Amino acid sequence: MKTKPFTRVALSAAITATLISGAALAQDNGQAQSSTATPTTTTAAKASPGAQQAANAKNAQTLQEVVVTGTASTAGIKKIDASYSITSMTAQQIREANPKSAADLLKNSPGVYPESSGGQTGANIEVAGFPGGGDAPYATYQLNGTPLFPQATLSFMENSSMFRLDDTIDRAEIVQGGPSVLYGNGQPGVTANFILREGTDVPSGDIGVTFGSEGLYRLDGYLGGKLANNWYASIGGFWRRSDGVRNPQFPADNGGQLTATLTRDWDSGSLMFYARWLKDHNQFVTDMPLLNASKGNFSNYPGFDALTGTFGSKADQREFIETVPCSTPGCTPGGQDVNLAKGRGADIHLFGANFDWDFGNGWTISDKLGFTAGQMNTISFFSTGANPTTLANYIAQQETTDGLPAGLTATATLTNGQAADMNQNVTVQGLWYVHKRINAISNEFHVSKELFEGNTLTLGNYSAVYNDHDIWYLGNNMLLQAINNPSPVVVSLSNGANTWNLTDPQGFVSAVSTFGLRERWNGFNTAFFATDTWKVGNWLIDGGIRVERQQSSGGLQNTAKGDLDNNQYTLYNNNSQYFVPGESYIHYLKTQRSWTLGANYEFNPNMSAYIRANLGVHFPGFDDLRGLPNTPVQKVKNYEVGFKYQADWIYADVSAYRRLFYNVPYTITTDTGQQTYVYGSQTKGVNFTTTVKPIEHAAITFSGDWMDGHYYRYVGCLSYQTQSGANACTSINGMQLQRQPKFQFRLTPSYTLPTSWGSVKAWLTYEYVGDRYGDLIQQQPLGNYYDLGFGVQANVGQHWVYSVQGTNLTNQIGITEGNARLFGFASSGGVILARSIEGREIQGQIKYNF
Repeated sequence: MKTKPFTRVALSAAITATLISGAALAQDNGQAQSSTATPTTTTAAKASPGAQQAANAKNAQTLQEVVVTGTASTAGIKKIDASYSITSMTAQQIREANPKSAADLLKNSPGVYPESSGGQTGANIEVAGFPGGGDAPYATYQLNGTPLFPQATLSFMENSSMFRLDDTIDRAEIVQGGPSVLYGNGQPGVTANFILREGTDVPSGDIGVTFGSEGLYRLDGYLGGKLANNWYASIGGFWRRSDGVRNPQFPADNGGQLTATLTRDWDSGSLMFYARWLKDHNQFVTDMPLLNASKGNFSNYPGFDALTGTFGSKADQREFIETVPCSTPGCTPGGQDVNLAKGRGADIHLFGANFDWDFGNGWTISDKLGFTAGQMNTISFFSTGANPTTLANYIAQQETTDGLPAGLTATATLTNGQAADMNQNVTVQGLWYVHKRINAISNEFHVSKELFEGNTLTLGNYSAVYNDHDIWYLGNNMLLQAINNPSPVVVSLSNGANTWNLTDPQGFVSAVSTFGLRERWNGFNTAFFATDTWKVGNWLIDGGIRVERQQSSGGLQNTAKGDLDNNQYTLYNNNSQYFVPGESYIHYLKTQRSWTLGANYEFNPNMSAYIRANLGVHFPGFDDLRGLPNTPVQKVKNYEVGFKYQADWIYADVSAYRRLFYNVPYTITTDTGQQTYVYGSQTKGVNFTTTVKPIEHAAITFSGDWMDGHYYRYVGCLSYQTQSGANACTSINGMQLQRQPKFQFRLTPSYTLPTSWGSVKAWLTYEYVGDRYGDLIQQQPLGNYYDLGFGVQANVGQHWVYSVQGTNLTNQIGITEGNARLFGFASSGGVILARSIEGREIQGQIKYNF
């Protein structure tokens, strides 16, 4: 029997009232758009899958652009109707932003600060008001609406490391908080959704060649078209090789990516399949020595350039790490070959399918299925936390530490056979090896029903099954010259009768492996959600609730410490950690609720304002549970107001927020093991994006954020060591959020010159990042810095595009992280271990579009 209209209205009102009373009213699912729009539950027939892509390209950076991220609707929602913060970028805008990595692109979303100074991978991504402090726990990357991996961050693996930008991307949509707490993996921070290009009725494509000042050679290509009636396909990708701005004497970046799509289109919906293969090896760099004369004042350390220096070299590229003990005196322990050229790369296969259907009479369904499998390995140098010292001082310190007899004669050589200078500065770097094998399957299903005109109810489920199998060998400390592209140093000590080997023949010093880990984790998440949108006059009110359950199980192999070769004179492996039979187990099960409630008022087709409140949750990752098996679920309350306006001469999007965090775990991995803490934070701030067009063909874009965030709700104090070596303990309550600038902005003036043969566009970007601290207790000031970039693009005729772009033109030192393995004051004798942004880089591209 059909439901009477009155009954349907009553049912919707009851559902809405119930959600509101539970402070869990739903998110903007985009089922209604503007006040003049046709109800969005009816999908318009489209000529090809590329129709909406073409429309969005035309409406780029306007309030009429349709976005699909953070909404339950298959048709999406116009920006002017979205009651949440969203940044969208077309393929052209992504190219003009000239991001150094997939993480670097996120700085175009105000309030997001990616530290992409380590290379193509391994970025720390900070979201204003979210107390991260490393990795990227509050940043999720999606491909066509499906998370690349259900957990945003695992140790040595955050989402951006699994993703590369190329010409197969049609656009990016970046959402902060708001409705994202309901969908996908329920990310309360930032969700970056990348939409793939699809074939169109008219075949099209491009091929481009790029050359860079850092020894870059790159080939890009894309081809898309119509296969048959209502069938469309595309294929594209890239290959590149680069020495890198920090040239390690072997390829710093070497690999490529291939992506393909296949789409079947009907008047009532569509089915799309996509596949992506990524194999890319990337050098990863961490802390390096810098001179730190005073707070926020940094300069190059003698022999090591902060902008171009690296500890990678031909001399230390290939090594062997001892990991398996043997018992016969003089025997050779087993172990693992490592090659620094493998770096922190990705060997990942992705497959997905999206299905959308409109049954008529207000019923629609949507399903997103995704598979991820492969390896995310890391072979890289990591600092040990100790500043460089002379070789003679280092040997003397080790003699005391190891309790060796007095009067020993030291012999030191480089691995190339040359004698080492006892007065030369040396450093100890850990050559860490991490092998990660991951698998994940996730699916998100929506069913929507228009209950009455202007009101749509959506019910759905997100489920993910995933695992991570790891082998870690951390430590593996190597004695190196404290210069760019160093050689390892080999040291032995003798009294004439006995010889103590301080290092092995490769330069490894004690101990070979200070932290070994073999683990296997399995996870299962399932979430049910309900959302409702109601268009009432100029108001669009939305709300939703999500209930999610996470189950995690882990097995960790037991370890022991001892001498690997039963030889007391080989000091470098006398206290190594190795695996022994047996495992310990961790089991975790928790259910939590998220909700969001928002309202948007459209003053006219060019201006709107919104208000939103939401409660998001962040379940502990595998690494959190290993450090603290009873890690609590993080909760974040977010309150936000925003205003959007557009006219011929201006585009403005401004929002203000208040964010409260509870139960935040913080785990730091040092050579002495792991330490875990739990705390809270509170933040207020403003995000803004404005584009002004003062004259024809000219534009000025100004975007950024101001935030004031501090820790609170921490009981106890953190132990650390002062510069004098004394032990101290302090509370983090009231301290500024770690690594986050209070103020950052980007200013980009541009001018487009039309010509008889095409056009020329030129732009300049000034980026400023304010003062930050590298630790939780404000003992590692990182100062502030600026970066100057530029771009020039010439469109010649219908097919040819020539472009030149550059970053850090003035070679500014900009510190992004301090001594990540040390609490407390990190500067000693005017020297600090930290990481700077890379030096000047200029690239040129020739592209042919067809």
